[in-house]
Amino acid sequence: MTDKPFANRIVLVTGASRGIGAATALAFGKAGAHVVAVARTTGGLEELDDQIRNAGGSTTLVPLDITDTGGIARLAEALDKRYGRLDVLVGNAAIVGDVSPLGHVQPKSWDSVLAINVSANWHLIRFLDPLLQKSDAGRVVFITSGAASSAKAYRGAYSISKAALDVLARTYAAETAATNIRVNLFNPGPTRTRMRAAVMPGEDPSKLPRPSQVAETILPLCQPSFTETGKLYDFPSRSLKSFREPA
Repeated sequence: MTDKPFANRIVLVTGASRGIGAATALAFGKAGAHVVAVARTTGGLEELDDQIRNAGGSTTLVPLDITDTGGIARLAEALDKRYGRLDVLVGNAAIVGDVSPLGHVQPKSWDSVLAINVSANWHLIRFLDPLLQKSDAGRVVFITSGAASSAKAYRGAYSISKAALDVLARTYAAETAATNIRVNLFNPGPTRTRMRAAVMPGEDPSKLPRPSQVAETILPLCQPSFTETGKLYDFPSRSLKSFREPA
């Protein structure tokens, strides 16, 4: 890869104010992309903007709750008017919700997890697909989790939402297989983030990979030269996997 492999590419990253999202946005900025950074936390976005600009990159900051469907629609319209396309979408924003037995999960928490982890990504597809279609090589990566298939106790809402996200992404991949768009999933595994610390407070974070290490592996999936679709890149095993029907 060249020093600026994403020069002149328009890249949108959700959940870009911290953790894997911020690290991914920064990595894209360093690689020459114009980064459209979406997150609820303005302070985190401003810190990201400073980092990207110090690295010689450029950003558009979008303080937006991705459950705001009207806001996503307005963002898509603005991107269309300004750039006429979108080259890369990284759907990273997610929450864990209540860590408790399913029967004890509060309805408000359940609704929020599904709204952010699933429905918001569907709305991103709804409004951004026309812009991705206008790219010569539209690339989409949704950040999933091993929880999508592990069905561990007390993490039901999160696991269910990620399982739904997996099928959402695979369906979109199937529907765009004959186009210039490629859609894949990325499982970062345990990573040194605030979300991980909240779920696993007794874990030693020094033994986990940093978000920047994870982000470096996301970028190759977004290159025009990467033509696989409907696959899962598993960071812990550093391997690209195909989905198979249950035995």
